[in-house]
Amino acid sequence: MKRRRSLPRRLGRILELILLVAAVGAVAVLYLRWREQRYNPLIEKIAEKYDVDKFLVKAVMRQESGFDATAYSKKGAIGLMQVMPAMGEQWARATGHPGFKRDALWDPRTNIEAGTWILAQALERWQERDDPVPFALAEYNAGAGKVVKWLPNGAATTAEELMAAITFPGVRRYVERITGYAEKYRTKDQL
Repeated sequence: MKRRRSLPRRLGRILELILLVAAVGAVAVLYLRWREQRYNPLIEKIAEKYDVDKFLVKAVMRQESGFDATAYSKKGAIGLMQVMPAMGEQWARATGHPGFKRDALWDPRTNIEAGTWILAQALERWQERDDPVPFALAEYNAGAGKVVKWLPNGAATTAEELMAAITFPGVRRYVERITGYAEKYRTKDQL
Protein backbone atom coordinates (compact mmCIF):
# COMPACT_ATOMS: atom_id res chain seq x y z
CA MET A 1 0.00 0.00 0.00
CA LYS A 2 1.33 3.39 -1.03
CA ARG A 3 1.59 6.08 1.58
CA ARG A 4 0.39 9.53 0.82
CA ARG A 5 2.54 12.39 1.96
CA SER A 6 0.93 14.62 4.47
CA LEU A 7 -0.24 18.03 3.37
CA PRO A 8 2.34 19.93 5.47
CA ARG A 9 5.13 17.82 3.96
CA ARG A 10 3.91 18.47 0.40
CA LEU A 11 3.60 22.19 1.11
CA GLY A 12 7.13 22.13 2.52
CA ARG A 13 8.46 20.57 -0.69
CA ILE A 14 6.60 23.12 -2.80
CA LEU A 15 8.01 25.93 -0.66
CA GLU A 16 11.54 24.50 -1.05
CA LEU A 17 11.09 24.44 -4.81
CA ILE A 18 9.79 28.01 -4.88
CA LEU A 19 12.73 29.21 -2.78
CA LEU A 20 15.20 27.35 -5.00
CA VAL A 21 13.72 28.88 -8.17
CA ALA A 22 13.75 32.35 -6.55
CA ALA A 23 17.39 31.94 -5.50
CA VAL A 24 18.44 30.83 -8.99
CA GLY A 25 16.51 33.76 -10.48
CA ALA A 26 18.16 36.24 -8.12
CA VAL A 27 21.62 34.92 -8.98
CA ALA A 28 20.80 35.17 -12.69
CA VAL A 29 19.65 38.78 -12.32
CA LEU A 30 22.80 39.69 -10.39
CA TYR A 31 24.99 38.01 -12.99
CA LEU A 32 23.28 39.81 -15.87
CA ARG A 33 23.64 43.17 -14.10
CA TRP A 34 27.32 42.50 -13.43
CA ARG A 35 27.85 41.36 -17.00
CA GLU A 36 26.27 44.57 -18.31
CA GLN A 37 28.11 46.89 -15.93
CA ARG A 38 31.61 45.43 -15.75
CA TYR A 39 32.82 47.33 -18.83
CA ASN A 40 31.41 50.72 -17.76
CA PRO A 41 34.80 52.25 -16.78
CA LEU A 42 36.28 51.28 -20.16
CA ILE A 43 33.23 52.54 -22.03
CA GLU A 44 33.35 55.92 -20.29
CA LYS A 45 37.07 56.39 -20.86
CA ILE A 46 37.11 55.26 -24.49
CA ALA A 47 33.88 57.04 -25.46
CA GLU A 48 35.33 60.28 -24.10
CA LYS A 49 38.60 59.68 -25.98
CA TYR A 50 36.77 59.40 -29.31
CA ASP A 51 34.03 61.93 -28.44
CA VAL A 52 31.21 59.42 -28.82
CA ASP A 53 28.14 59.25 -26.58
CA LYS A 54 28.93 56.63 -23.91
CA PHE A 55 25.30 55.48 -23.89
CA LEU A 56 25.45 54.84 -27.63
CA VAL A 57 28.65 52.81 -27.25
CA LYS A 58 27.07 50.70 -24.52
CA ALA A 59 23.92 50.23 -26.61
CA VAL A 60 25.97 49.02 -29.60
CA MET A 61 27.78 46.59 -27.32
CA ARG A 62 24.49 45.30 -25.93
CA GLN A 63 23.09 44.69 -29.40
CA GLU A 64 26.27 43.30 -30.92
CA SER A 65 27.34 40.83 -28.24
CA GLY A 66 25.09 41.06 -25.20
CA PHE A 67 28.28 42.05 -23.32
CA ASP A 68 29.96 38.73 -24.19
CA ALA A 69 33.66 39.34 -24.85
CA THR A 70 33.92 35.89 -26.47
CA ALA A 71 31.19 36.52 -29.06
CA TYR A 72 32.14 35.48 -32.59
CA SER A 73 29.85 35.88 -35.61
CA LYS A 74 29.47 33.62 -38.63
CA LYS A 75 30.98 36.43 -40.71
CA GLY A 76 34.05 36.64 -38.47
CA ALA A 77 33.21 39.65 -36.28
CA ILE A 78 34.92 39.43 -32.91
CA GLY A 79 34.17 40.39 -29.33
CA LEU A 80 32.06 42.91 -27.47
CA MET A 81 31.50 45.30 -30.37
CA GLN A 82 31.75 42.63 -33.08
CA VAL A 83 34.68 44.21 -34.88
CA MET A 84 35.70 42.71 -38.21
CA PRO A 85 39.46 42.03 -38.36
CA ALA A 86 39.90 44.29 -41.42
CA MET A 87 38.29 47.18 -39.54
CA GLY A 88 40.49 46.39 -36.54
CA GLU A 89 43.50 46.73 -38.83
CA GLN A 90 42.21 50.11 -40.08
CA TRP A 91 41.81 51.28 -36.46
CA ALA A 92 45.32 50.08 -35.59
CA ARG A 93 46.90 51.87 -38.57
CA ALA A 94 44.95 55.08 -37.99
CA THR A 95 45.65 55.24 -34.25
CA GLY A 96 49.26 54.07 -34.24
CA HIS A 97 49.03 50.52 -32.93
CA PRO A 98 51.79 48.76 -34.89
CA GLY A 99 51.91 45.00 -35.05
CA PHE A 100 48.16 44.60 -34.73
CA LYS A 101 46.99 41.01 -34.91
CA ARG A 102 43.42 39.76 -35.32
CA ASP A 103 43.52 38.04 -31.92
CA ALA A 104 43.99 41.42 -30.22
CA LEU A 105 40.27 41.96 -30.81
CA TRP A 106 39.50 39.37 -28.12
CA ASP A 107 40.85 41.81 -25.54
CA PRO A 108 37.87 43.86 -24.23
CA ARG A 109 39.79 47.14 -24.12
CA THR A 110 41.12 46.75 -27.66
CA ASN A 111 37.72 45.68 -28.95
CA ILE A 112 35.85 48.56 -27.32
CA GLU A 113 38.47 51.01 -28.54
CA ALA A 114 38.40 49.72 -32.13
CA GLY A 115 34.59 49.54 -32.20
CA THR A 116 34.21 53.02 -30.74
CA TRP A 117 36.71 54.42 -33.24
CA ILE A 118 34.75 52.81 -36.10
CA LEU A 119 31.53 54.29 -34.72
CA ALA A 120 33.20 57.71 -34.35
CA GLN A 121 34.33 57.59 -37.98
CA ALA A 122 30.78 56.81 -39.11
CA LEU A 123 29.29 59.56 -36.95
CA GLU A 124 31.78 62.04 -38.40
CA ARG A 125 30.97 60.95 -41.95
CA TRP A 126 27.25 61.66 -41.38
CA GLN A 127 27.61 64.70 -39.10
CA GLU A 128 25.88 67.08 -41.52
CA ARG A 129 22.61 65.11 -41.32
CA ASP A 130 19.65 66.08 -39.15
CA ASP A 131 20.51 63.10 -36.91
CA PRO A 132 23.75 61.32 -37.76
CA VAL A 133 23.13 58.40 -35.38
CA PRO A 134 20.82 56.28 -37.59
CA PHE A 135 23.17 56.77 -40.56
CA ALA A 136 26.20 55.79 -38.47
CA LEU A 137 24.49 52.76 -36.96
CA ALA A 138 23.29 51.55 -40.36
CA GLU A 139 26.87 51.95 -41.59
CA TYR A 140 28.28 50.09 -38.56
CA ASN A 141 25.96 47.20 -39.34
CA ALA A 142 25.76 47.11 -43.14
CA GLY A 143 28.63 49.25 -44.41
CA ALA A 144 28.86 52.76 -45.85
CA GLY A 145 28.17 51.58 -49.41
CA LYS A 146 24.77 50.20 -48.44
CA VAL A 147 23.83 53.38 -46.60
CA VAL A 148 24.65 55.47 -49.66
CA LYS A 149 22.28 53.25 -51.69
CA TRP A 150 19.54 53.96 -49.16
CA LEU A 151 19.59 57.74 -49.63
CA PRO A 152 16.42 58.49 -51.63
CA ASN A 153 17.13 62.22 -51.62
CA GLY A 154 20.90 62.04 -51.80
CA ALA A 155 22.66 64.44 -49.46
CA ALA A 156 19.30 65.90 -48.39
CA THR A 157 18.01 62.58 -47.00
CA THR A 158 16.79 62.88 -43.41
CA ALA A 159 17.18 60.20 -40.75
CA GLU A 160 13.46 59.41 -41.00
CA GLU A 161 13.71 59.01 -44.78
CA LEU A 162 16.76 56.78 -44.37
CA MET A 163 14.91 54.51 -41.95
CA ALA A 164 12.03 54.17 -44.41
CA ALA A 165 14.43 53.48 -47.29
CA ILE A 166 16.52 50.74 -45.63
CA THR A 167 15.78 47.62 -47.67
CA PHE A 168 17.11 45.16 -45.09
CA PRO A 169 14.60 44.77 -42.22
CA GLY A 170 17.39 43.43 -40.00
CA VAL A 171 19.36 46.65 -40.38
CA ARG A 172 16.29 48.75 -39.62
CA ARG A 173 15.61 46.71 -36.45
CA TYR A 174 19.28 46.97 -35.52
CA VAL A 175 19.19 50.78 -35.68
CA GLU A 176 15.88 50.95 -33.81
CA ARG A 177 17.05 48.63 -31.04
CA ILE A 178 20.32 50.44 -30.45
CA THR A 179 18.72 53.88 -30.42
CA GLY A 180 16.14 52.51 -27.98
CA TYR A 181 18.80 51.01 -25.70
CA ALA A 182 20.82 54.23 -25.79
CA GLU A 183 17.77 56.29 -24.90
CA LYS A 184 16.97 53.93 -22.02
CA TYR A 185 20.51 54.27 -20.64
CA ARG A 186 20.47 58.05 -21.16
CA THR A 187 17.07 58.47 -19.48
CA LYS A 188 18.28 56.58 -16.43
CA ASP A 189 21.64 58.38 -16.71
CA GLN A 190 23.05 54.97 -16.05
CA LEU A 191 25.74 53.17 -17.87
